[in-house]
Amino acid sequence: MRRSFALAFILSLAGVFCAAPALAAMNTSAEHALLMDAATGQVLWSKDGFTSMPPASMSKLMTLELLFQRLKDGRVKLTDTFPVSQRAWSTQGSKMFVSLGSRIAVEDLIRGIIIQSGNDACVVVAEAVGGTLEGFVDMMNHRAKELGLKNSHFVNPDGLPDPPGQLMSAYDLAVLARHLSQDYPAYYHYFGEREFTWNNIHQPNRNMVLAKFPGADGLKTGHTDAAGYGVTASAVQDGHRLILVLNGLRYPDLAKDSPTKQDWFAEMRRGEEAARVLGMAFREFRSYQLFKANEIAGQVKVWGGVKSFVPVTTGKPLAVTLQVDSRPNMKVALNYSGPVRAPIKQGQQVGTLTVSAPDFPGLTVPVYAVQDVPRTGIFGRMIIGLKALISGHKVQ
Repeated sequence: MRRSFALAFILSLAGVFCAAPALAAMNTSAEHALLMDAATGQVLWSKDGFTSMPPASMSKLMTLELLFQRLKDGRVKLTDTFPVSQRAWSTQGSKMFVSLGSRIAVEDLIRGIIIQSGNDACVVVAEAVGGTLEGFVDMMNHRAKELGLKNSHFVNPDGLPDPPGQLMSAYDLAVLARHLSQDYPAYYHYFGEREFTWNNIHQPNRNMVLAKFPGADGLKTGHTDAAGYGVTASAVQDGHRLILVLNGLRYPDLAKDSPTKQDWFAEMRRGEEAARVLGMAFREFRSYQLFKANEIAGQVKVWGGVKSFVPVTTGKPLAVTLQVDSRPNMKVALNYSGPVRAPIKQGQQVGTLTVSAPDFPGLTVPVYAVQDVPRTGIFGRMIIGLKALISGHKVQ
């Protein structure tokens, strides 16, 4: 028998209030957009956010992930130096301006990739880490699968349109950004640096969201003709981190300007657009804590045990992020097929907890038994069986 029990103490907060969906306020001219709660990985809002698209230089986040992974496990150190090949030196597009035949410290290459968006620096890293550029691309695709990036395919480490075929979805970029912020705290701070000078060439960070939105601390911009202007941005306010991906921003009214002037104004507008959407997001969405770590989330009925019920927990803190207007009508239900047969072991999953609300995609998490429930003795089982026979109840 499938059972679903609403948790009364949460349902008691629900009222008759029914508001227009706050998502109506979320809008952008970007062709692709996605907003994610960093703590839970919840997708809060999406505009064609699961479709593969050219990510341009935002795909450099995958190059950095592979480098950060090796820094974290000790295979590479920040002070290690990587050689600059002819292939790296001659790479076109945005550049760190590496010198042919030189060796560059890993920490400087990180800044060259993030701040200067150096395609040449990406090739230096790719050849050093992967042996060859092609070998590194294979590593990128393998690592993407490990991280669950289902709509991503890499053909180079920098995001240049030649060769064609570099693809990611806004969702995959958000997943990758979340991973970088959570799994590499020792290196995440590089995304928030505003400027870098190499070979006496000073370049500011093209991510203007850093200057235009309070709490913004990363991650990466991108632009090609096919992709348009894009940004993967992250910001924290009151301890709450949101991740925003925009791509396909286009500014045809700037076409008559010089390339340098066009890029500057487009980068400015991109930063303003991301800051505007983040502002809406932090106003419209809140994180609501439902349970603390190991807090009892309900009781599951037990069949054939020394106890008739077993308390359950989510095992870790549970919070949901949703629109402020959706909060009054949020519902939380404990679901399980039962009664659940004993014996039950502590930590055994015995059901799920489902959170629903208007304009909310829903959230389902497992719940686990807080304690062991041994089977009852033979006489106890006989009594239970007799009761079931009398009542006509069939245990699943």
